[in-house]
Amino acid sequence: MMYLMIAFGGGVGALSRYGLTKWINTYWTHYFPFATMVVNVLGCVLMGIAFVVISERLPVLEPYRPLVMVGFLGAFTTFSTFSLEIVSLINMQAWLSVISYLLLSCVLGVVGLAAGMALARLL
Repeated sequence: MMYLMIAFGGGVGALSRYGLTKWINTYWTHYFPFATMVVNVLGCVLMGIAFVVISERLPVLEPYRPLVMVGFLGAFTTFSTFSLEIVSLINMQAWLSVISYLLLSCVLGVVGLAAGMALARLL
């Protein structure tokens, strides 16, 4: 049953990532991979919320951790794509984009996760 929950969550997470990326890229056309950064930061915020809700607020939801945190959020976040885009930017020698994308994604991801945890604890 756990594998089915992970697979279902992963499918929904992957489709959500794809849809959000397509939507963002409709309005943002530039070399800077803004859509992937938004998905990663949003995924971090959602992971922070899910962690607090499942671990601290509603432990009765613990059986759904694989569905939400492993399946959905594991497929929704895109750090493998992030790494590929960093290497692509390096190959294009777009150094300002490399540094800004790397730093912004990492810093905003950590801040987003902490914000999600704080938000969940306030509710």
